Amino acid sequence: MKFSHLKHICTHIQKFKNIYSIYRSSDNTLAITFDSNETLYFNMQRGNSYIFKNNHIQRNKVYQAPFDVVLHKRFNRSQIESIQLHNNDKILRFYTTQKSSYKSEKTILQFEFTGKYTNIIILDEDENILEALRHIDADVSTRVVKVGVKLTDVPPPTFTPKEYVIENIEEYLYEADRVEKNAKLTSQKKQKISLLNKKLLKLEKKYNALENIEELEIQIENDQLFGNLLLANIHKIKPFMKEVKLDDYEGKEQLIIIPDKADTISKISNYYFKSAKKAKQKIKHLHIEKENLEGKITHLKHFIQIVEEVDELSKLSMLFPAKKVNKKVLRENESYETFFIEGYKVQVGKNEKGNILLLESAKARDIWLHMKDRPSTHVIISTDKQSIPQSVIYSSAKLCVDFSLFEKGNYLVDYTPRREVKIQHGANVLYNKYKTITVTK
Repeated sequence: MKFSHLKHICTHIQKFKNIYSIYRSSDNTLAITFDSNETLYFNMQRGNSYIFKNNHIQRNKVYQAPFDVVLHKRFNRSQIESIQLHNNDKILRFYTTQKSSYKSEKTILQFEFTGKYTNIIILDEDENILEALRHIDADVSTRVVKVGVKLTDVPPPTFTPKEYVIENIEEYLYEADRVEKNAKLTSQKKQKISLLNKKLLKLEKKYNALENIEELEIQIENDQLFGNLLLANIHKIKPFMKEVKLDDYEGKEQLIIIPDKADTISKISNYYFKSAKKAKQKIKHLHIEKENLEGKITHLKHFIQIVEEVDELSKLSMLFPAKKVNKKVLRENESYETFFIEGYKVQVGKNEKGNILLLESAKARDIWLHMKDRPSTHVIISTDKQSIPQSVIYSSAKLCVDFSLFEKGNYLVDYTPRREVKIQHGANVLYNKYKTITVTK
């Protein structure tokens, strides 16, 4: 944080006379609500400390470390005596008093926006340390930050900082939050897209490594021909032959290799008939594997497009939910994707196999979604009889659209309880008593 900017903010907040509430909103961020019900956030991350405003941050965790206990005890409903920059450096000090019927306690709240020394330190009126966000021992730094130790000053800067004008302090504080969030969003999107691209590359390599169906079909034709020609020309096959030339049914000469360990005509012809049968089985499984991989590749391409278009960190978090660590680690099914929207479990099929699995495993009361009158992925919202908020249905319907096509536009998505959906064949279904929602991609 620039020293000049901190000076402007210090001047701005000197109008406040009371601290109404104070708490940590995240590991490195302190929220202070002043007497005018105005809240400022102090992000004290090392190397990236700044002050900002945001009217939509919710407190999701209550911190109860010794630092937080002292913070609450000393500053909640306290009076501000003064707010100053200490030693003409990037150190912001709140001098406060908390009065009770028995005594009056003076406390100093010190914010250090000073690079490696970035910290929040609580001091008594004699500048002894009561608590700190980060404790620093003597074996780490010459400047010790420990409870009960008198705080020494940060070495003064060796240069004269430049002056920067802030025309509108309110806009600056809101913009500081937006800039930081955009930078964080861009960084996380880049990381997630890189991860998805690696998965996509693996799938494409696997797909390209599949055997060629046309070549297998030619092999089947040749193997069957060779087996029949051998049976029809038994008299021409001599013991210990390595190969034989025989005319096919069109008079074209065919060179047939005699396989090792095949010492009778029946064994030689059976070798080729078995080879043809194996190739047929390969083709059957190849079709399934090919369709499966094509579905996963398309799903990943949709996923990458969705991430590229994300404009909020909360939406990115929804797409990449934190994995719970269990003693028994269950392998995730690779045929469908799982998301959590406002606490509701939402599953999206990656291919036909995934769609079938979702249809088969869904409970009667779960909500099923599908694009209206066109092929699409199947989506299931898990529910325990409770009514699903419309916002969850819309977000789930948007996932259905986003993972089904690349083109932008307005699309219709039908939804109904799973019990209203009748499976016809594979992932093809009939359904009734449904509702329809419009989704914009």
